[in-house]
Amino acid sequence: MNPNGPLIVQSDRTLLLEVDHPEADACRIAIAPFAELERAPEHVHTYRITPLGLWNACAAGHDAEEVVDALLSWSRYPVPSSLLLDITETIGRYGRLRIEKHPTHGLVMVSTDKAVLTEVLRSLAVKGLVGARIDDETVVVHPSERGHLKQVLLKLGWPADDLAGFVRGEEHPIALEQDGWKLRPYQTQAADSFWHGGSGVVVLPCGAGKTVVGAAAMAHAQATTLILVTNTVAARQWKDELVRRTSLSPDEIGEYSGSRKEIRPVTIATYQVVTTKRGGQHTHLELFNARDWGLVIYDEVHLLPAPVFRMTADLQARRRLGLTATLVREDGREGDVFSLIGPKRYDAPWRDIEAQGWIAPADCVEVRVTLTDDERLAYAVADPDVRYRLASTAESKNQVVLDLVERHRGTPTLVIGQYVDQLHDLAERTGAALITGETTTRQRERTYQSFRDGEIDLLVVSKVANFSIDLPSAEVAIQVSGAFGSRQEEAQRLGRILRPKDGLVARFYALVSRDTVDAEFAQHRQRFLAEQGYAYRIIDSENLDELD
Repeated sequence: MNPNGPLIVQSDRTLLLEVDHPEADACRIAIAPFAELERAPEHVHTYRITPLGLWNACAAGHDAEEVVDALLSWSRYPVPSSLLLDITETIGRYGRLRIEKHPTHGLVMVSTDKAVLTEVLRSLAVKGLVGARIDDETVVVHPSERGHLKQVLLKLGWPADDLAGFVRGEEHPIALEQDGWKLRPYQTQAADSFWHGGSGVVVLPCGAGKTVVGAAAMAHAQATTLILVTNTVAARQWKDELVRRTSLSPDEIGEYSGSRKEIRPVTIATYQVVTTKRGGQHTHLELFNARDWGLVIYDEVHLLPAPVFRMTADLQARRRLGLTATLVREDGREGDVFSLIGPKRYDAPWRDIEAQGWIAPADCVEVRVTLTDDERLAYAVADPDVRYRLASTAESKNQVVLDLVERHRGTPTLVIGQYVDQLHDLAERTGAALITGETTTRQRERTYQSFRDGEIDLLVVSKVANFSIDLPSAEVAIQVSGAFGSRQEEAQRLGRILRPKDGLVARFYALVSRDTVDAEFAQHRQRFLAEQGYAYRIIDSENLDELD
């Protein structure tokens, strides 16, 4: 116990962190490996300790003693002994079951705790995934069910430690060519942590060079690689970066998208084409078996679609690397990422990377907009399912966008929104280029390049620009509407402007309609960034002069 500590530990597994305490940042870093932020108002942030958080910490090399010590060192009041016991027992469940290679029987599940093995084998969900019991401690596992078994065991509360190793895959020479550049220290650490762990997820801020980490992992593997990305523009950015950073030639890298179906030693495929159905079947999932891949990389792993999860369950003998800025999934399937891709192997706090100068500092501003009487009345009488759209697309909000665009005229600026009709209107009124899901890939690439080259300095974009888009010159982002309360989207949108800019501070504006569901969703969206140490200034739309 630390009487002057910034943390209050409660028996219901919640942690209360006093944000204004001088040691709050150090405490946040200490609890981050095992605690998840739930709420982040101005002065006290609420974290929760979950089994998955504890097992992630355990897989990353932390043990019960470290977790307990962190709580005892920072807690202002005595930590409930029942909670400490519960944490110790929960961590103790990880690895009680192990998946290993047996010299005679192939893939097996082993436990030194005969009772635990007996318990899980009695589960109907497990019976179809395993074979004969060899002895009191060992049972045969069907190789094709390795991933499904790990999913089921996680849900049963007995996460398995997969020590069965990986196939080498088809060898292919890949080397980093660090001519005029070199890996940043955290990129080297991230790639090494992944490689030594065998499989798992690397979490880095947007703009911190996740693609380079992927290239470093490929150089470790020296094998054919399948890379899954969000869209065709991202696929071509990956290809350009790999050609620039590695020994790979353009001919060694194939694009598997809606317009091209190339399978090469390194193949970059889009989630959309892989999950396209024909005749009720996902015909392109055969891509996963098209070659003897040595490495599979999942870009923006927090967006992994369900069909890719199912195919990934069959790829447990391949090394798998997930890349993301946030492990938050709005569908709650973080457990599937843990069991099928692997545990979190490296996680760099955004503010730490910023302090090192690798991403730009950001000023986050929530602009509160008061709707007109007519807009408030229309909102009040609307059905609940259309209220968010009304609040998001109100003309009062659009006027604030116009004011902010004018205020930053000449500065590379993105206007980002959810509703296409609103974006068309804003693009027309500002004279800006517009990119939506209807924009062709070729036109998107031309427009993005014009923005990068400084030919245009204002771009209106829909959610298609949320992920995997490299716009290093962007300095200002104005979010007029979002995907309800999506924390991952808020983080990704801030990430569009975090490339370092010679000491300039990036500006991120989130426009929120006062006294509507928009305000409720905004508070939820900001949670992840609050965990990373970003604080939102709140100003009234009538007082934009305060920005100067």
